[in-house]
Amino acid sequence: MHHTTLTLSQKPADGIAGWAANLVDTLGGPGAGLAIALENLFPPLPSEVILPLTGFAAGQGVLSLASALFWTTLGSVVGALALYWIGVAFGRERMHALWAKLPLVKDSDLERTEEWFAKHGTKAVFLGRMVPIFRSLISVPAGVERMPVPVFIMLTTLGSLIWNSVLVLAGYWLGDRWDAVEVYVGYLSKAVLVLVVVALAAWLAVRLKGRGRAQHRRAR
Repeated sequence: MHHTTLTLSQKPADGIAGWAANLVDTLGGPGAGLAIALENLFPPLPSEVILPLTGFAAGQGVLSLASALFWTTLGSVVGALALYWIGVAFGRERMHALWAKLPLVKDSDLERTEEWFAKHGTKAVFLGRMVPIFRSLISVPAGVERMPVPVFIMLTTLGSLIWNSVLVLAGYWLGDRWDAVEVYVGYLSKAVLVLVVVALAAWLAVRLKGRGRAQHRRAR
Protein backbone atom coordinates (compact mmCIF):
# COMPACT_ATOMS: atom_id res chain seq x y z
CA MET A 1 0.00 0.00 0.00
CA HIS A 2 1.28 3.45 -0.86
CA HIS A 3 2.04 5.44 2.29
CA THR A 4 2.08 9.23 2.09
CA THR A 5 4.23 11.13 4.57
CA LEU A 6 4.09 14.75 5.64
CA THR A 7 6.63 16.88 3.88
CA LEU A 8 9.39 18.49 5.95
CA SER A 9 7.85 21.93 5.44
CA GLN A 10 4.55 20.67 6.83
CA LYS A 11 5.63 18.35 9.61
CA PRO A 12 6.56 19.76 13.04
CA ALA A 13 10.10 18.75 13.87
CA ASP A 14 10.32 19.28 17.62
CA GLY A 15 8.52 18.61 20.88
CA ILE A 16 5.34 16.63 21.36
CA ALA A 17 4.01 17.61 17.94
CA GLY A 18 7.14 16.28 16.26
CA TRP A 19 6.97 13.06 18.28
CA ALA A 20 3.30 12.54 17.39
CA ALA A 21 3.93 13.36 13.73
CA ASN A 22 6.68 10.75 13.58
CA LEU A 23 4.38 8.14 15.15
CA VAL A 24 1.63 8.85 12.62
CA ASP A 25 4.13 8.92 9.75
CA THR A 26 5.66 5.61 10.81
CA LEU A 27 2.62 3.65 11.97
CA GLY A 28 -0.33 5.49 10.43
CA GLY A 29 -3.61 5.11 12.36
CA PRO A 30 -2.17 2.78 15.03
CA GLY A 31 0.50 5.42 15.70
CA ALA A 32 -2.19 8.02 16.35
CA GLY A 33 -3.99 5.54 18.62
CA LEU A 34 -0.80 4.85 20.57
CA ALA A 35 -0.18 8.58 21.03
CA ILE A 36 -3.69 9.12 22.42
CA ALA A 37 -3.47 6.06 24.69
CA LEU A 38 -0.28 7.51 26.18
CA GLU A 39 -1.97 10.92 26.44
CA ASN A 40 -4.64 9.34 28.65
CA LEU A 41 -2.00 7.78 30.90
CA PHE A 42 0.16 10.92 31.00
CA PRO A 43 -2.18 13.97 30.91
CA PRO A 44 0.70 16.42 30.27
CA LEU A 45 0.72 14.99 26.72
CA PRO A 46 -1.89 17.28 25.15
CA SER A 47 -4.68 15.82 23.03
CA GLU A 48 -5.19 19.33 21.65
CA VAL A 49 -1.89 18.87 19.80
CA ILE A 50 -2.08 15.18 18.89
CA LEU A 51 -5.66 15.09 17.59
CA PRO A 52 -5.57 18.14 15.26
CA LEU A 53 -2.20 16.96 13.95
CA THR A 54 -3.77 13.58 13.19
CA GLY A 55 -6.59 15.37 11.36
CA PHE A 56 -4.04 17.36 9.37
CA ALA A 57 -2.25 14.12 8.49
CA ALA A 58 -5.58 12.69 7.29
CA GLY A 59 -6.08 15.75 5.12
CA GLN A 60 -2.64 15.15 3.59
CA GLY A 61 -3.49 11.53 2.77
CA VAL A 62 -1.21 9.95 5.39
CA LEU A 63 -4.26 8.05 6.69
CA SER A 64 -7.99 8.16 6.07
CA LEU A 65 -10.28 10.30 8.19
CA ALA A 66 -12.19 7.18 9.27
CA SER A 67 -8.94 5.53 10.33
CA ALA A 68 -7.94 8.64 12.29
CA LEU A 69 -11.22 8.64 14.22
CA PHE A 70 -11.23 4.88 14.78
CA TRP A 71 -7.67 4.59 16.07
CA THR A 72 -7.71 7.71 18.23
CA THR A 73 -10.96 6.62 19.87
CA LEU A 74 -9.60 3.11 20.41
CA GLY A 75 -6.48 4.65 21.94
CA SER A 76 -8.65 6.74 24.26
CA VAL A 77 -10.52 3.65 25.46
CA VAL A 78 -7.34 1.60 25.97
CA GLY A 79 -5.68 4.40 27.97
CA ALA A 80 -8.82 4.98 30.03
CA LEU A 81 -9.12 1.26 30.80
CA ALA A 82 -5.54 1.20 32.07
CA LEU A 83 -6.37 4.00 34.53
CA TYR A 84 -9.66 2.29 35.43
CA TRP A 85 -7.80 -0.87 36.47
CA ILE A 86 -5.36 1.23 38.49
CA GLY A 87 -8.40 2.52 40.37
CA VAL A 88 -9.68 -1.04 40.84
CA ALA A 89 -6.29 -2.18 42.15
CA PHE A 90 -6.10 0.78 44.53
CA GLY A 91 -9.58 0.02 45.88
CA ARG A 92 -11.89 1.64 48.39
CA GLU A 93 -10.04 0.38 51.47
CA ARG A 94 -6.76 1.96 50.42
CA MET A 95 -8.61 5.10 49.39
CA HIS A 96 -10.18 5.37 52.85
CA ALA A 97 -6.84 4.64 54.52
CA LEU A 98 -5.13 7.35 52.49
CA TRP A 99 -8.01 9.77 53.08
CA ALA A 100 -7.74 9.26 56.85
CA LYS A 101 -4.14 10.51 56.75
CA LEU A 102 -4.98 13.74 54.92
CA PRO A 103 -5.44 16.96 56.90
CA LEU A 104 -8.69 18.92 56.93
CA VAL A 105 -10.83 16.05 55.65
CA LYS A 106 -13.30 13.68 57.28
CA ASP A 107 -14.62 10.24 56.40
CA SER A 108 -18.01 11.81 55.76
CA ASP A 109 -16.49 13.91 52.95
CA LEU A 110 -15.32 10.81 51.13
CA GLU A 111 -18.61 9.05 51.79
CA ARG A 112 -20.52 11.96 50.25
CA THR A 113 -18.18 11.87 47.26
CA GLU A 114 -18.85 8.16 46.83
CA GLU A 115 -22.60 8.76 47.07
CA TRP A 116 -22.33 11.51 44.46
CA PHE A 117 -20.38 9.25 42.10
CA ALA A 118 -22.92 6.46 42.59
CA LYS A 119 -25.68 8.84 41.46
CA HIS A 120 -23.85 10.84 38.80
CA GLY A 121 -20.89 8.67 37.80
CA THR A 122 -22.25 7.84 34.36
CA LYS A 123 -22.61 11.52 33.49
CA ALA A 124 -19.20 12.29 34.99
CA VAL A 125 -17.45 9.63 32.91
CA PHE A 126 -19.26 10.60 29.71
CA LEU A 127 -18.94 14.38 30.01
CA GLY A 128 -15.49 14.14 31.59
CA ARG A 129 -14.10 12.81 28.29
CA MET A 130 -14.78 16.24 26.80
CA VAL A 131 -13.16 18.29 29.57
CA PRO A 132 -9.41 18.92 29.47
CA ILE A 133 -7.51 17.54 32.46
CA PHE A 134 -10.49 15.52 33.78
CA ARG A 135 -10.76 13.39 30.63
CA SER A 136 -7.92 11.26 31.97
CA LEU A 137 -8.43 11.54 35.73
CA ILE A 138 -12.10 10.54 35.79
CA SER A 139 -11.16 6.92 34.97
CA VAL A 140 -9.53 6.36 38.38
CA PRO A 141 -12.60 7.00 40.59
CA ALA A 142 -14.65 4.95 38.13
CA GLY A 143 -12.31 2.06 38.88
CA VAL A 144 -12.30 2.67 42.62
CA GLU A 145 -16.11 2.65 42.63
CA ARG A 146 -16.15 -0.47 40.39
CA MET A 147 -18.34 0.99 37.66
CA PRO A 148 -19.37 -1.97 35.45
CA VAL A 149 -16.74 -2.37 32.75
CA PRO A 150 -19.21 -2.56 29.81
CA VAL A 151 -20.85 0.69 30.98
CA PHE A 152 -17.46 2.34 31.45
CA ILE A 153 -16.32 1.29 27.97
CA MET A 154 -19.55 2.49 26.35
CA LEU A 155 -19.48 5.90 28.06
CA THR A 156 -15.76 6.33 27.39
CA THR A 157 -16.17 5.39 23.73
CA LEU A 158 -19.06 7.81 23.15
CA GLY A 159 -17.50 10.71 25.03
CA SER A 160 -14.07 10.18 23.48
CA LEU A 161 -15.53 9.86 19.98
CA ILE A 162 -17.20 13.26 20.33
CA TRP A 163 -14.06 14.96 21.69
CA ASN A 164 -11.75 13.27 19.20
CA SER A 165 -14.05 14.00 16.25
CA VAL A 166 -14.18 17.72 17.04
CA LEU A 167 -10.39 18.08 17.26
CA VAL A 168 -9.51 15.69 14.43
CA LEU A 169 -12.00 17.36 12.09
CA ALA A 170 -10.72 20.78 13.11
CA GLY A 171 -7.20 19.77 12.11
CA TYR A 172 -8.52 18.20 8.91
CA TRP A 173 -10.36 21.38 7.88
CA LEU A 174 -7.72 23.87 9.03
CA GLY A 175 -4.91 22.13 7.14
CA ASP A 176 -1.50 23.62 7.82
CA ARG A 177 -3.13 25.92 10.41
CA TRP A 178 -4.02 22.89 12.56
CA ASP A 179 -1.97 24.23 15.47
CA ALA A 180 -4.53 27.04 15.98
CA VAL A 181 -6.72 24.44 17.70
CA GLU A 182 -4.23 24.15 20.54
CA VAL A 183 -4.57 27.85 21.32
CA TYR A 184 -8.35 27.75 21.77
CA VAL A 185 -8.43 24.46 23.67
CA GLY A 186 -5.60 25.84 25.81
CA TYR A 187 -7.91 28.67 26.89
CA LEU A 188 -10.52 26.09 27.89
CA SER A 189 -7.94 24.07 29.83
CA LYS A 190 -6.81 27.17 31.72
CA ALA A 191 -10.43 28.09 32.52
CA VAL A 192 -11.08 24.60 33.89
CA LEU A 193 -7.90 24.72 35.96
CA VAL A 194 -8.84 28.12 37.40
CA LEU A 195 -12.31 26.84 38.36
CA VAL A 196 -10.78 23.82 40.08
CA VAL A 197 -8.31 25.96 42.01
CA VAL A 198 -11.05 28.39 43.07
CA ALA A 199 -13.32 25.53 44.17
CA LEU A 200 -10.48 23.92 46.12
CA ALA A 201 -9.55 27.22 47.77
CA ALA A 202 -13.19 27.83 48.76
CA TRP A 203 -13.48 24.30 50.17
CA LEU A 204 -10.28 24.74 52.20
CA ALA A 205 -11.46 28.10 53.50
CA VAL A 206 -14.77 26.62 54.68
CA ARG A 207 -12.98 23.65 56.24
CA LEU A 208 -10.44 25.84 58.08
CA LYS A 209 -13.17 28.19 59.27
CA GLY A 210 -15.22 25.26 60.58
CA ARG A 211 -12.21 23.80 62.38
CA GLY A 212 -11.44 27.20 63.95
CA ARG A 213 -14.99 27.48 65.28
CA ALA A 214 -14.84 23.96 66.72
CA GLN A 215 -11.57 24.72 68.53
CA HIS A 216 -13.02 28.00 69.85
CA ARG A 217 -16.06 26.19 71.31
CA ARG A 218 -13.84 23.59 73.00
CA ALA A 219 -11.66 26.34 74.51
CA ARG A 220 -14.66 28.07 76.15
